[in-house]
Amino acid sequence: MRERILEFVQALRARGVEVSVAETMDAVAAVAAAGVEREVLREALAAALVKDERDRPAFDVLFDAMFPLVGGVAGEKGRRRRRLAGGDGMPTGAGRGEGQGERAPAREETGNRPRAARSGEQRRAREEENDRRGRTVRIRRLLALPLAEFTSRDVEEARALVRELGARFRGRLARRERNARRGRLDFRRTIRASLPTGGVSVRPRWRRRRPGRPDLVALCDLSGSVAAASDFCLGLLAPARSHFRRVHLFAYVDRLVPVSIEDGHVAPEGLLDLHARSDFGRVLVDLWERREILTRSAVVLVLGDARNNRRPPRADLLRAVAERVQRVVWLVPEPRLRWDTGDSVLGLYAPASTAVLECLNLEALVHAIRRTL
Repeated sequence: MRERILEFVQALRARGVEVSVAETMDAVAAVAAAGVEREVLREALAAALVKDERDRPAFDVLFDAMFPLVGGVAGEKGRRRRRLAGGDGMPTGAGRGEGQGERAPAREETGNRPRAARSGEQRRAREEENDRRGRTVRIRRLLALPLAEFTSRDVEEARALVRELGARFRGRLARRERNARRGRLDFRRTIRASLPTGGVSVRPRWRRRRPGRPDLVALCDLSGSVAAASDFCLGLLAPARSHFRRVHLFAYVDRLVPVSIEDGHVAPEGLLDLHARSDFGRVLVDLWERREILTRSAVVLVLGDARNNRRPPRADLLRAVAERVQRVVWLVPEPRLRWDTGDSVLGLYAPASTAVLECLNLEALVHAIRRTL
């Protein structure tokens, strides 16, 4: 199986999918832990090797080619050829004794059952392939659909996808943490250690690093058309809690309210008025009152359209926040052409932000969170 996985990695690289040596080792370890049942094997390899969701279709095509279903159509055709050639041990052609003709109907009857079984297997295989293709089409549609156009049904379907993407994001953070803990390869020490084995690097040597986990502070706007984006953002972040030192998840309209994610839904831990008028200036006042959570290792992630109903924006407080934390990243689920139009004051907040990223659909939101964290 190890050689098969290595061949699979080479095929992925030939298709343009970037796979590092460390990720290849992770894939071998994941398969050893998860087992080789086909769908479990698929997801174990995907978790270790697929960093970009856009590479998943190429991964699935190569997986189906290199790890085909056992007992598929080709295997059935081979068994059929062996039966027709007399592979069941019965004589063929002339020279049969008398009475062979009487047994012919029985032979034909026993031959009908495998044909029926073959038809059932082929039908099930076609149904499974159609289901897989249909799911792929639905996932691509949800990833590309503008967040402002999501219906209630789209939101429910996307929540299941967000749970899956959140698990992959958690796995990505775990791999990055393992690599960071192990450190970079120390070539000199590795070469010196390989001298007793004739230059064969049996045990690589690493430059040790002990990186500290960052804190995460997320502020997500639940008003109007950006509510779906905030729902998905919080759903992506919640599974990754264990890979941060401390995590503080907040939602807001005109007040800052701590939230948690329960069964894929946002659960406020206080009063949250979804019909209030947006007031991010007041939200910044609430955040500043909790400034003990704003540490030098903290990453502040803000998702919102910065529409403030012409109330005091308090950009001075966001600048004060930026001076206390590692970085501030603002995700905007609105087209860039609409920034700073109407009651949007994003231009006042942008100078205090390390990055301001446009996130018009779920795919862009996933990439922005990966880039930020």
